[in-house]
Amino acid sequence: MKIDFVSDVSCPWCAIGLKSLEQALARLPELQVELHFQPFELNPGMAPEGEDIDEHLARKYGLPPAQLAANRERIRERGAALGFDFAQGARSRIYNTFDAHRLLHWAGLQGGSLQRELKLSLFRAYFTEGKDPSNQALLLERAAAVGLDADEALAVLESGRYADEVLDAESLYHSLGVSSVPAVIINEQHLISGGQPPEVFEQALRQIAAEAASD
Repeated sequence: MKIDFVSDVSCPWCAIGLKSLEQALARLPELQVELHFQPFELNPGMAPEGEDIDEHLARKYGLPPAQLAANRERIRERGAALGFDFAQGARSRIYNTFDAHRLLHWAGLQGGSLQRELKLSLFRAYFTEGKDPSNQALLLERAAAVGLDADEALAVLESGRYADEVLDAESLYHSLGVSSVPAVIINEQHLISGGQPPEVFEQALRQIAAEAASD
């Protein structure tokens, strides 16, 4: 089973969706799964210095401060239930994530679970530690920490390598109708949208696997 997890590292519901999906997969050890992380930029035009998160969300969605606070608490509670820490006050700014996607693309070419480990590390860096996922030093630190070659990671970031591949992938998913993330695409046919509970992912994966087995 192939799973394409379309997401952005600055998307809290993507972190929730990934943790939920992983819990669902843990309940289905009989499935042989290839998990691929695909790029999606919520804010492709974000300036290098980023933007205050509350100002950004208020402008983008027209939400008042009370609603922003309620949404943040809901996200924190969902994350805690899944074992992911959305640290209070950690995410004060939102940043450009294009370089993070380029590095994740490269990590996916290295095989094994390196791309997943880097993705999770970047989620923790941003949502738990309040760090800037556009910062080159942070990206290099996290790449090395999960076992990727630091010199090669630096070469990727400094060269602009894989920019076209990331843009092409983003264009593909936009053309397929993906307008919000996470979008979990199973075997390039079935779409599960949003940060669903583990039970929703589990039921859908069981059904898809059963249909595939009966073909």
